[in-house]
Amino acid sequence: MNDWRPFVYGGLASITAECGTFPIDTTKTRLQIQGQKIESRHAELKYRGMIHAFVRIFREEGTKALYSGIEPALLRQATYGTIKIGIYHTLKRMIVHDPKDETLATNVVCGVIAGIVSSSIANPTDVLKIERRQKCP
Repeated sequence: MNDWRPFVYGGLASITAECGTFPIDTTKTRLQIQGQKIESRHAELKYRGMIHAFVRIFREEGTKALYSGIEPALLRQATYGTIKIGIYHTLKRMIVHDPKDETLATNVVCGVIAGIVSSSIANPTDVLKIERRQKCP
């Protein structure tokens, strides 16, 4: 339980992944919202697909728009990823001391417990992320 590295590395990896995938998530959210907000007077959709939406957002609004609302997402990944990866590796090392003795069942049980704990703790940051996203254009 003294090894802090899985916690730090898990958090850093999660934050890095979020930075790389956030523009895709922004694009997906814009496509989803446009489907909900369409009115009869707007016969044409603004975005025709993922690539079209990504390029149009980038050209018309810039890189900043693709990363708009990233703060709560990074907070979520900092908590969720740190806790999930850290607990997973800590539990696994408490149960199995030699990596050669690991089984699928051990990995699954540790993953399920780590996922439940981290999701429970990080849920408020997920709510913030969603609320922030809905306020973006």
